[in-house]
Amino acid sequence: MRLGILGTADIAFRRFLPSLKKYPQVEYAGVASRTKGTAKRFVEMFGGRAYDSYDALLADESIDAVYVPLPPALHYEWGKKVLLSRKHLLMEKPFTTSAAKTTGLLAIAVENGLAVHENYMFLYHSQLAKIKELIADGAIGDIRLYRMAFGFPKRAGRDFRYDKALGGGALLDCGGYPVRLSLELLGDTARVVQAKLTQPKGYEVDVFGSAVLENEDGLCAQVSFGMDNAYQCQLEVWGSKATLIAPRIFTAGDSVQPGLILRTSNGETVKQMECDDQFLHSIQQFVKSCTDLRERALSMELIRKQSVIVQDVFEKGEIR
Repeated sequence: MRLGILGTADIAFRRFLPSLKKYPQVEYAGVASRTKGTAKRFVEMFGGRAYDSYDALLADESIDAVYVPLPPALHYEWGKKVLLSRKHLLMEKPFTTSAAKTTGLLAIAVENGLAVHENYMFLYHSQLAKIKELIADGAIGDIRLYRMAFGFPKRAGRDFRYDKALGGGALLDCGGYPVRLSLELLGDTARVVQAKLTQPKGYEVDVFGSAVLENEDGLCAQVSFGMDNAYQCQLEVWGSKATLIAPRIFTAGDSVQPGLILRTSNGETVKQMECDDQFLHSIQQFVKSCTDLRERALSMELIRKQSVIVQDVFEKGEIR
């Protein structure tokens, strides 16, 4: 498989391409930029061709798949063009900025027999598999509550996350992570029962927020997120026997050994996990869905469900 990148986003340079280069089953074809010269560092570091426009990359019939790390407001437009050029689509999160747009792209993918993947890479880190194992084995007891939070300090003023026209806002950015983790832990019946989004004076997007999700068994997940906060990246699983805490649940890069804290009335133990490349595993999952129709259908349903839940948080959140 030959894969091209639409845009010169920093996440593509720092995280995606180093992981892609570890995976010989996928050949890096090159990167497209609408600004002359911005693709230079990509070529110098990783090789490949520098396409002078997005359309030029999509016109290259030797490319089988495209990674799109553009700002969220551009995901639908360029995701649609990728799919209509009959190339598989690996989309940086969020898939689009609305449930309706996401549904539209999924329909095009189905019609053209193509795979799509939303790059919530933390799902593929081995620490999450271990957390699920501890829950299933009863090490925590009966689950009472999930709490999860992802937030970071204020970014530079021109960051796209603060630009409404580019699809900015905390929910679409950092909020999508704990929402997606909630779906993973609560299952298909998860629904939003409460939400709040806050847009401080002087901002045109939501800057922080929270939500409560619940499944048909009455199990809840409390979700919080923000992009003008002290840094937090944590999952807490509160059980009848113990509490499990994962302090780097979303951002454990390939050089990080995340620790899982198991806390009981007798004290706490820390299980140190091995380093793992969650970006690489996300790419591998995408490639698998390109050939495995069952995996492809599952990926599409999870993308659809995520978009519906995020839309519901928007609607119930009533930006203040």
